Amino acid sequence: MESAQYLTCDEHSINPGDPNPRSQPINLNHYATKKSVAESMLDVALFMSNATRLKAVLEQGPASHYYTTLVTLISISLLLQVAIGILLVVIARLNLNEVGKQWQLNQLNNAATTLVCIMVVINVFITAFGAHKTGFLAARTSRNPL
Repeated sequence: MESAQYLTCDEHSINPGDPNPRSQPINLNHYATKKSVAESMLDVALFMSNATRLKAVLEQGPASHYYTTLVTLISISLLLQVAIGILLVVIARLNLNEVGKQWQLNQLNNAATTLVCIMVVINVFITAFGAHKTGFLAARTSRNPL
């Protein structure tokens, strides 16, 4: 019968002299931190996209279709993104290797996941209602279609 091999979070069980990195246990704290940093970078990219959309809607003015709806949805999305960013920073700073913090980290991760799902739905509606480009390029393409 083969013996089961378990991944542990115990840093003392890592053998630094082992030439095969696959045989070393994964450090779950580093993994979770890298995951949180990647999510934060995506959150920043979406934040910049929504800020651009908000600018486009505000440039179009209240006469445009769905102006109030879009401003409201984009503002809610931006606020959610700030809250998610703060949650991800808190999650990244807590140590997953501390057993006492694991329940709290799990709850924070669940909250961040729920907020991300809500934000995705809101951004689907933002896209559906459509924030169009304005300014020089939009005016040029509308006057001179190819």
